[in-house]
Amino acid sequence: MTRITSLAKATLYSFLLTAAACSKNNDNSTPDPVTPSGPSVKLATSSKFGSVLTDSTGRTLYFFAIDANGSSGCTGGCVTAWPVFYKANPTLAEGLKATDFGVITRADGAKQTTYKGWPLYYYQNDTKAGEINGDAVGGTWFVAKPDYTVMLANAQLVGNNGTQYTSQYTPGQEVTQYLTDDYGRTLYAFKPDKFKKNTYTKPDFSNNATWPLFETSALKGIPSTLQANLFDTVQVFGKVQLSFKGWPLYYFGSDAMTRGNTKGVSVPQPGVWPIVNNNSTPAIP
Repeated sequence: MTRITSLAKATLYSFLLTAAACSKNNDNSTPDPVTPSGPSVKLATSSKFGSVLTDSTGRTLYFFAIDANGSSGCTGGCVTAWPVFYKANPTLAEGLKATDFGVITRADGAKQTTYKGWPLYYYQNDTKAGEINGDAVGGTWFVAKPDYTVMLANAQLVGNNGTQYTSQYTPGQEVTQYLTDDYGRTLYAFKPDKFKKNTYTKPDFSNNATWPLFETSALKGIPSTLQANLFDTVQVFGKVQLSFKGWPLYYFGSDAMTRGNTKGVSVPQPGVWPIVNNNSTPAIP
């Protein structure tokens, strides 16, 4: 029987390790990058803003009010100031739902992650984890939060008749800011309503499908440019409707719960069902 010396054994072992390594890498593949531990989208707590979304390193994420229809309105130099956030398959912190996240393809061909339909961004002046320097910039950038009850959108109003309207409900081009729900769906007031008095909805809710109540049990997060004391709730035949400046808030059925739609501004004629914002006149008792 042939005896293998200790030196021969060591030489053979070294050869086998080298051969195995060469076999593994003979396809010239690049080793997988090291993946940071923990979720790629986290929740952080801010003393000023409450619960906010961050990336895996704790850098704050933002919404842009101009992204009313779910596509990104931040292009060119804007992207330098507000870099895009994208994770193909984000892992999520406890309290976040996968169904609230999506991906869009931007006009420049790049991918971008969305939350509740809002494309997500960083802010270049946030230089470290926990900083929130971009909120309310230009009145259109807001820290991304998981608990907004209402949000703000900036968009051209387009009625059910296809006509573009200004904030004064005359035909014309103008970007108008207005309240939406947390998914960017437009909210309206009803001109005949009184202060915290719904005069539209019938007791049997037979017309609720046309102008559904915006129901909520309590006001949670709101954009920082709005005042919490301007909101309240209204009891409507056993349901709870949110109000703003005394105006009960509604959806429009023909908007089909689609973010960015503002069809109700022309029904039955312009101004009867206006959008609401900080410029809205308070409802009269």
